[in-house]
Amino acid sequence: MQIVYHLGAHCTDEERLLRCLLKNREALGDAGVMVPGPARYRNLIRDTATALRRMPATDATQEEVLDQIMDAGTAERLILSWENFLSFPQWVVRGRLYPAAGERVRSFTNIFPSFGAELHIAIRNPATFLPALFQRQRGKSAEDFLGGIDPMGLRWSEVIADLLAQDMPVTVWCDEDTPLIWPEVLRAVAGVDIPLEGEDELLATIMDEKGIGRLRAHMVQPLPVEERRNVTAALLEEHAKPEMVDMQIEMPGWTPELVDAMTDAYEEDILRIMAMPGVRFLSA
Repeated sequence: MQIVYHLGAHCTDEERLLRCLLKNREALGDAGVMVPGPARYRNLIRDTATALRRMPATDATQEEVLDQIMDAGTAERLILSWENFLSFPQWVVRGRLYPAAGERVRSFTNIFPSFGAELHIAIRNPATFLPALFQRQRGKSAEDFLGGIDPMGLRWSEVIADLLAQDMPVTVWCDEDTPLIWPEVLRAVAGVDIPLEGEDELLATIMDEKGIGRLRAHMVQPLPVEERRNVTAALLEEHAKPEMVDMQIEMPGWTPELVDAMTDAYEEDILRIMAMPGVRFLSA
């Protein structure tokens, strides 16, 4: 069995991927893919990893945890999704992004030493990621939140390198591209190429009713990937809800010039990640 960890990151997915896969749980189950509800494993994995103290689980412990997670029967693929796998929000920024990523991956994959694992993660421009993450903090000033770091120095490639160091395949995509590549993201995580109900629900949140109606009319018959992306991009340009796409970046002390520079650095970092051996990069 392959265990698939969808790691978030924070402020990218908002549980959409898991909700869509749960909606298709029966069809995925028929294809050998199990998608348990999050209440069955999130606290369990956290508590078990803590109890193991970085040591691999015994066969008995592994089986006991799987019995609590899985429904009756077997699966070829087990999907676990939680944005807090790598960190809780208050500890994401500590000198860099997700400094404990490697250690935490080791701790929860130690629970299932007999099985292979895959890691899946979306990344996001630090110029929008940090303000969104800051909004989740309680009682912190921007200075306390950033902890004196230079936001220009933050690199997702460091996080990805930590994940790759665990000797597991890593799939990465940009949150900014998700509306165009959502079906590919779902299939990459699911590991099977089957029709999934609700594939257009993400676009329905950012496109007006006329636009989503036109999109669904286009998709009555499946389109090749490139054609679907072109149609989606054209309809988004015409029908996207302004409040969903006009990102307001508000961080005390930040200037437009800093935001532009951070965005340029992010685009360079994307190229760095795409070139990393072991990374499957889903691009638009």
